[in-house]
Amino acid sequence: MKRFLLYFVGLALLLTQSSCGFNSMTQKEQAVKGQWANVQSAYQRRADLIPNLVNTVKGAAKQEQATLTSVMEARAKATSVQLNADQLTPENIEKFQAAQSQLSSGLGRLLAVSENYPELKTNANFQELQAQIEGTENRINVERNKFNAITNDYNSTVKSFPNNLFAKMYGFAEKPYFEADAAASKAPTVQF
Repeated sequence: MKRFLLYFVGLALLLTQSSCGFNSMTQKEQAVKGQWANVQSAYQRRADLIPNLVNTVKGAAKQEQATLTSVMEARAKATSVQLNADQLTPENIEKFQAAQSQLSSGLGRLLAVSENYPELKTNANFQELQAQIEGTENRINVERNKFNAITNDYNSTVKSFPNNLFAKMYGFAEKPYFEADAAASKAPTVQF
C-alpha cells in the first residue's frame, strides 16, 4: 500500500511539473537564440558588402587609402567578434556592439569620402552599394528590435510567477537586451 501511495504521489508530482512552464520557457529561449542568429546574419550581410564598397571607392579615391584601410580593419575586427546565443551576457553584447560601432563609424567616413569625388557619386555601382549598405543598416535595426522584443517576452515569462520558481531550477536565466551604443545619444552634426 505504501508503495502504491508513493507511486501515486510521484505521478501527481510529475503531472504538476509538466505545467510548470518548462516547455514554454524552452520555446521562448530558442526564439531568443534564433533571433540572435538573425541579428548576426544582418551584421554578416553588412560585412560581406563592405569589400565591394571599398573596391568601388578605391578606383576613384586612391588618396583616401587611410580611410579605406581603417574600414577594412574595422570590418576584420567586427567579424572576429563572434557571439553565439549561449554567450549572451551584457559584457559580451557590449564587446560585440563596440566592434560593430567601429565599423559603422568607418562606413560613415567612407561614405563621406564620396562627397570629395563627384565622379564617384554618379557611379551607378557606388550608388547601388550605398543603397545596399543603407538597406542593410535598416535590416540590422529591425533585427535588433525583434531581438529585444523576443528577449522581453522570454524575460517576462522567466520572471513571472509561477515560472520563476521553476526557471532557476531548470537553469533559465534572464537574457540581456541589445542596448544603444553610448555614442548614439549624441546627434550627428550636419554642415553644408
